[in-house]
Formats: sequence, C-alpha cells, structure tokens
Amino acid sequence: MTDSQVTPSFRLAYVPGVTPTKWVRIWNERLPDVPLTLVAVSPGEACGLLRERGADAGFVRLPVDGTDLSAIPLYTEATVVVIPKDHVVAAVDEVSPEDLADEIVLHPLDDTLDWAGGLPGRPANERPATTADAVELVAAGVGVLIVPQSLARLHHRKDLTYRPLTEAPESRIALSWPEDATTDQVEDFIGIVRGRTVNSSRGRTQPGDQQKRKTPDKAAARRKPTQAKQTGKPAKNPRNSSGGAAKSGSSKNPKRGKPRRRP
Repeated sequence: MTDSQVTPSFRLAYVPGVTPTKWVRIWNERLPDVPLTLVAVSPGEACGLLRERGADAGFVRLPVDGTDLSAIPLYTEATVVVIPKDHVVAAVDEVSPEDLADEIVLHPLDDTLDWAGGLPGRPANERPATTADAVELVAAGVGVLIVPQSLARLHHRKDLTYRPLTEAPESRIALSWPEDATTDQVEDFIGIVRGRTVNSSRGRTQPGDQQKRKTPDKAAARRKPTQAKQTGKPAKNPRNSSGGAAKSGSSKNPKRGKPRRRP
C-alpha cells in the first residue's frame, strides 16, 4: 500500500482526570473520514509521548517545556482533600491547610501539584507510587490525600468524599503538541477545542467561497428594479416635470365654443 493510500488518523493523548468525550464527538461529526484514537498516558509520560510522536496532540497538565512543545492552557481545576466519609473534616464545606496540621497527608510520586511551600500536615513514612495507591491508603485510614478535583472524581469510592482546600496550588490543563508538527489535523483539533464553528475553524475557507457568498447579494441587487415595477404604484406622468398628477382638463384638442341659446 502506497503512502497516498494510507488512511489518515489522529492520535490524541490524555492524562488521568481529563474527559475528552465532547471534543471527540465533535471531531467525529466534522471529520468522519479521519479516525481519532485515544491514548491514555500518565502525567509524567505525556510530554515524552508527544516528543516521540506517539500522539499527534494531547491533554496534559502544566507546566510544559516550551522549547519543543506548544501548549494552549484550557482551564484550571480546584484542589480538594480526599477523606473518609466519617472524618471530622467532612462536616465542613471547605478545608484550610491549618485544618490538616495534625493529619498525615499522602504525597504520591505522580502528584502534579506544585508544593513549593511544602505540603500541609505531617508527611507519611513512604510516598505511594500512584494516586490510585494513595486513595486506597485513605480508604484504609492511613491518611488524607490532596489532588485536583477531577482525580478525586476519577477515583471515587462510596466510603470516601472530598472537600475544597483553600490556599493550595492548582492544576492547569492544556492542549499540547510538538511545535514542529503543527499539522492540518492538529489545527482542526485546536479549532474544536477553542469552540470554533465549522466555517470559522482555522480560516481554511477556499478563495472561491467568498465569491460564492457575494453572488446571491449581487443578484438580489439586480432584481430590485424589477421588484419595484411590481409594487402596483401608478407611474408618474412623463409630461408633468414636477411629479404631480396631470390636470384633468388638459387635452390636445382645441377649446369648444359657448353653447348656443335656444330661441
């Protein structure tokens, strides 16, 4: 099979917590002939996968090294603390770092939050390998876990709940792709993510399309005089330069003489 016969495709990577369903649906509606393949990847491996061309684009968590990857920030997630349902913290609407001062706060190795000032609470003896492992430890009563809200939803358990954490770092989601591989398909997907319509996406309108849009307007303009003639209004008298109606007594025939009196 030659290169020209290869069916084009688009590979989209995404990190845990991101739900690309809506964008995939729009892609399938607009580009049904280009299959889209989803590639699940861990946060730590997402950028490497894009660099190795394992995916054409991907939803990643910032920061992204901008030397060879382009990125469009999309949204910022709230940060929450995952706790057992019977935990004392579950009684409040939101939690402050001071409320966790006496708690063992788990810190998984795949955590993407920037804790430049250090985690609140007390550190555990060991760091769990993954967020999923940390959730299991929370359920076992070992400690609590601070994560982006989407990850708390992803690892939801009936015996656990979560509360917003104030004064905590936040996680930002971005669409990223190799800077030197900004293909037409990548541009199409950027347009979808940014909410562009089919006609406005990437501005890929062909030169002839603009002319086609103008043609009906010109035709309508040419039809306007014809429509005016069909309005039924009386035509102006060509002999009346002022535009008023002609006098009823006007005629080319000579005036008649006075009637004769009867004898």
